[in-house]
Parts: sequence; structure tokens; C-alpha cells
Amino acid sequence: SCFAARKADKVYCVEFNPDMVREATRFLAMNEGGEKVEVIHADAFEYLPPEPVDVVICEMIHVAMLREKQVEVIENFKQRYLRQFGGPLPVFLPEAVLMAVQPVQQEYDFEGFYAPIVQFQQPGVLHPGTLELGQPAVYSLIDFTQPNELTYRWEGKFAIERDGTLNALRFVTKNILAVVQERSSTIDWLNHYMTLPLAEPLAVRAGDVVQVSFAYRAGGSIQSLQAAMRAELAPVATAVFA
Repeated sequence: SCFAARKADKVYCVEFNPDMVREATRFLAMNEGGEKVEVIHADAFEYLPPEPVDVVICEMIHVAMLREKQVEVIENFKQRYLRQFGGPLPVFLPEAVLMAVQPVQQEYDFEGFYAPIVQFQQPGVLHPGTLELGQPAVYSLIDFTQPNELTYRWEGKFAIERDGTLNALRFVTKNILAVVQERSSTIDWLNHYMTLPLAEPLAVRAGDVVQVSFAYRAGGSIQSLQAAMRAELAPVATAVFA
């Protein structure tokens, strides 16, 4: 909110935790421009500013849009905002979210102790315990300028590129924080990769085709996604010549 106040004449900061409201107000008073920020104790699912605004920043971002309620909060906000003020809608940050999934072989041996658990990995870093078995596939693009569903269902196929054991799916989430039209570019931010173990590991060979499916709700638990994940070898097509 303090950084936003460097560019804005007025900032409405919405916080549900009363202790955070008190501390945020105290810290803002110590900073130049803090007087531009009004810290409001409210639920983001219900709050509307008293006037139209230019930008809405919703920082509740989790891999695959799990756990945090960002999508639902923004969708509810858009409906209430249009009823109260009409259009146009403000700009939302992030403006969009791109989500992809990738088949991997993940090492789950921890000094001799086997534990298939969720793992979060720094993007752009080599992870020796992870073997990429195929290329990532995009399964959803969330554009906050458009109405968005809260449930994601996906079924797709991967061409396996190397021998191994498919025992996990890696979820990749790229947040498009802003579209810079003047430069025809975007300002992006990658969440940490999230690798979820499959209930049934699958031995694969290069050239195999694997069919993967899952379904979950935005803001749902990691476990709800994990329980819905399925992977199996796709049937081999056969031809009969007479």
C-alpha cells in the first residue's frame, strides 16, 4: 500500500485481521505518503471502495491458484463493482495467470527415508532430484478482464521423451503482473514450481504417450488436487490392412 501511494492520490488497504490493521496503520504513519493510505478492517469478499478506482491489487497468489481465494475474490469484486459504479472495470494486478503441468520423475529419498510429499522448487534452477519426462502443457489461462470459472478440469496427453518413472506432476504458474502495451511485452513473475506425487507411479519409456487428468476448485486444498490426479499409458493405435 505504501508503494502504491507513491503513484496514487488515494489508496484503500483492506485487511481482515484487526491486529494487522493496527500495525499497518502504525507503520504507515512512519512513512512518507502514508497519510494517503486508509487501512480498512473488512472482508475482501464484501468490501467495495466508496468511489471508483483505477487499479485493484490482489496479492493472494498460490501455485495453481490453490489455497488462496484470489480468483473468487476478484470475480465477486467485479460483479459488485459493476452493480455499484457501472463500467469500466479497474485494471487488476495481476492481469492474467498462465498455468501449466509437466510429467516428472521426482526423487523422494531423504537420506534413506522414503517420503513422497509435496515439494516447492525455485524456478530457473537445476534440481538434481527432478527428471523432466516431457514438455509442460498449458491447462488454463485466467484473464481477469473476463469472467472466470472457479473450477479447473483438464485431460491431456504427454509424449514421453526419456525412460523413467512417472511418479509426480509439476505445476507451473506464471503471473502476468502487467501488460506493457507501449513495448508489446509483459511483466511476469513465476511462482515456485509445485511437484505433487502421484498415488500410483507409472514406468514409462521414450516414445510412450501418457494420458493425464485432474480437477480442482480455485482456492481449494493441495490435497484436493492431488487426490484427483490420474496418469496412465494411452492406448496404442492399431491399423488393420485387408
